[in-house]
Amino acid sequence: MLTFQEKLVIIEAFEELTKKDVSLNRVNFHFEDSLYDKTIVVYHLHPNGNGFVYTGDLPQYDSNAKGLVNIRDFNEIELRDVVTASVAYLSQEEEIQPALEQTWKDSEGHTLRLVEEDDRWSIYAGENLEDSFGGYDEAALYLREEGFKIR
Repeated sequence: MLTFQEKLVIIEAFEELTKKDVSLNRVNFHFEDSLYDKTIVVYHLHPNGNGFVYTGDLPQYDSNAKGLVNIRDFNEIELRDVVTASVAYLSQEEEIQPALEQTWKDSEGHTLRLVEEDDRWSIYAGENLEDSFGGYDEAALYLREEGFKIR
């Protein structure tokens, strides 16, 4: 297991991350250029070596409900790989092909439908119209900013 100082050295090598001290001597590292509201890559790195990295729903990581992976027992290569994957995940826009209707879900299990109707893209929560946009890209951007992903 890497020490706190060893983990700090590895993570601080990622120039795109910004270190922010939090309570109880813990440290967070933010990726300010994230395409999403989520900017924390390393969460609550503690002097005892415990900490988390945001991996969202990347299939190669067994993340918790918040999309975090515990890095307590990670070696140097695993730590570099998971931080690299997190930054890539937060900096790449999803390649989405519009369909006539799509289902979008957030991390809490809420579901919205995006439907093309009469040259507009409408967002529905159940049967209720939530919002309507003139183009698909505008509607998809709104949904991503609200924490939804296509499913």
